[in-house]
Amino acid sequence: MLCLLVGVSLLAVGIPVWLIQPFRHQTPQDLEVSYLLRRWSPVGTSILAGFAVFWVLRLWRGSPGILRRGGLSLALVLALLTAWFAQQNHFEWLFRPPAHPEYAPAEEASFLAGEERVLGIELKGEAAAYPIRQMAYHHLVHDRVGGVPLVVTY
Repeated sequence: MLCLLVGVSLLAVGIPVWLIQPFRHQTPQDLEVSYLLRRWSPVGTSILAGFAVFWVLRLWRGSPGILRRGGLSLALVLALLTAWFAQQNHFEWLFRPPAHPEYAPAEEASFLAGEERVLGIELKGEAAAYPIRQMAYHHLVHDRVGGVPLVVTY
């Protein structure tokens, strides 16, 4: 029963992580399953962790030996970790905007390939370009162009 509780907890947090990966195609069904699990996993894994605590306490007394108690401890740690992880928004961990983006004039941007695509903007006589290759990973960048604060997204 304890292994089943831990297994269901791991699946509840693992399936959305597996289905929603950067640079991987997601089907509408993948997203639906992921969002459903993300919505219910914080409560569900907390309940499962409570049952895991109950079973570990119940089995602890009847399980002498370091190997059995080690297995019980591992199961408890996994149940508690999945309950904690379900409370987190790991998608934000994946796509954090750069903390200190560096900008360069176009003539100094040697990291760009000749035909590389960019998102460009011009405001009040000032222009900026953002390489799509980098935007595809970070998804957004905070900048100021022509004195106007903006968030560039892709």
